[in-house]
Amino acid sequence: MAQVDSAPVARLMGAVPPPALVLIGIVSVQVGAAFAKRLFEVLGAAGTVSLRLFLAAVVLLLIWRPSVRVDRRTLLVVAGYGTVLAAMNLTFYQALDRIPLGAAVTIEFLGPLAVAVAGSRRWLDGLWALLAAGGVLLLTRAEGGLAPGGVLFALAAAACWAGYILLTAKLGSQTSDGKGLALAMAVGALVALPFGVTSAGAALFDPVVLAAGLAVALMSSVVPYSLELQALRRIPPRVFGILMSLEPAVAAVAGLLVLGEQLKPAQWAAVCCVVIASVGATRSARPEV
Repeated sequence: MAQVDSAPVARLMGAVPPPALVLIGIVSVQVGAAFAKRLFEVLGAAGTVSLRLFLAAVVLLLIWRPSVRVDRRTLLVVAGYGTVLAAMNLTFYQALDRIPLGAAVTIEFLGPLAVAVAGSRRWLDGLWALLAAGGVLLLTRAEGGLAPGGVLFALAAAACWAGYILLTAKLGSQTSDGKGLALAMAVGALVALPFGVTSAGAALFDPVVLAAGLAVALMSSVVPYSLELQALRRIPPRVFGILMSLEPAVAAVAGLLVLGEQLKPAQWAAVCCVVIASVGATRSARPEV
């Protein structure tokens, strides 16, 4: 099989300003999630996740050609990142199967917010946390509310997202270019595969489904995770968190444009509360030393 030269990819990402990398990644992952939801009728949520992670792993392994010979510490980080990545996507897609995309991402965003305010004893950070919690409560109770199962899966995805952020920084420091990400994606694909086979079965091998899955894999995994990892090597996590605060709003717009999912006015207000709380918490976080 032909190998892909990864040097031009690395140079291209290195030439793009880190904030732009993050913003491109945000749009890519949310539009990808919206298109992925269209595959649920054929593959189910778990089948869609498995196909996406498997194809993303194949693409990344071809691009970066990582060596499997890594030290014990790096192996633990790669395995942990891949496992959390699989769990985050499995739980998020289960939430997405039950509630609108914008709502699912808004609840899931409690994970990054928790990372931003963790360990803080300042009253202002407590106010940001209360604003976010109030926004999520408003989201789940406003005008008919949301399916409880979807909310629970979104909360589980939030916990996984917090772990993902912490492990992304470690992966970036332990590995070079996208080699560690490629190995971790392969681990995530292996973790998710049994769930996907159980859910989708032979439908995973349909050529049309494979083509759609590849597009989703590129938009939802290959592009955003690669860009986020590169950005975190060049900007502090606090700045990264501020930029990522746009995620719930972008998700709500993607759900509206791609899936026709309309949030009620009160739910849009809830999304804004979480975005404002996240921006405030990350802006007021103590600078890294």
